[in-house]
Amino acid sequence: MSLTRRSFLEAGIVTSLGSSLMSPSSSGQAPTTPSASRIRQSVCRWCYKDMSVDQLCTLAASLGMSGVDLLNVDEWEVPRKYGLICTMGYGGGGTIPDALNRIQNHAAIEEAFRKNIPLAAKAGVPNVITFSGNRKGMSDEEGARNTVIGLNRVKKIAEDNGVTICLELLNSKVNHHDYMADHTAWGVGVMQQVNSPHVKLLYDIYHMQIMEGDLIATITANSKWMGHFHTGGVPGRHQLDHTQEIQYDAVMRGIADSGFKGYVAHEFLATTDPVAALRQAVSLCAV
Repeated sequence: MSLTRRSFLEAGIVTSLGSSLMSPSSSGQAPTTPSASRIRQSVCRWCYKDMSVDQLCTLAASLGMSGVDLLNVDEWEVPRKYGLICTMGYGGGGTIPDALNRIQNHAAIEEAFRKNIPLAAKAGVPNVITFSGNRKGMSDEEGARNTVIGLNRVKKIAEDNGVTICLELLNSKVNHHDYMADHTAWGVGVMQQVNSPHVKLLYDIYHMQIMEGDLIATITANSKWMGHFHTGGVPGRHQLDHTQEIQYDAVMRGIADSGFKGYVAHEFLATTDPVAALRQAVSLCAV
């Protein structure tokens, strides 16, 4: 069964982490990210449904991470108690199937961003997420034009508040069938037309490995347009270990060498102990 963020949330599937996650016997003395690391790491909240936001922040802080990703507006302030930030927030940027590629969605997205982006700035949230939406018979060319119109409509809100709107690239082959922003070239074309330092791509490494591969060269060539990264093992969006095909330390070096200064958030569903898997991912990606 293929799991996605959306199906995970809608079906209420819970990763069984157990009450021992936060105990010394399960997490031990967690290593911190080496001070020389050029990658600032975060962790996606939806992958740890058995943990409260406070518990996840405690874990992230113990691992030397920078923040927690994909929190709702009412959760944005929580990471601050642990010396972290929410690195990417939900701010009303539409949903995976219904978002910017349709003009009729623009007013609602603009209204939500006008309300929530200033709140993000106040809470120190650097990024808010948005999506293209599904094709539903629409051509990619028309969808790109509409997405540019929508982003041009809201980009000044982001610019005025120092927050970046990130449009996520997702695969349409395995997880999100019919999703429009399923190739880097489409996303970069949109970014070039919008041309704002506060509108970028969320490059999900898992999704783009499935769709096109050639990760390091693609990231290097298009780093100007990338505002955020997500990880995940291929196949299956599992932990970053020997069971998957992406050499993540090399990809992280490519990201760092490109001059990227934002955040890389881990977004995987571990089939092993989730705390140990996250610790391993943090160590692997600390380049």
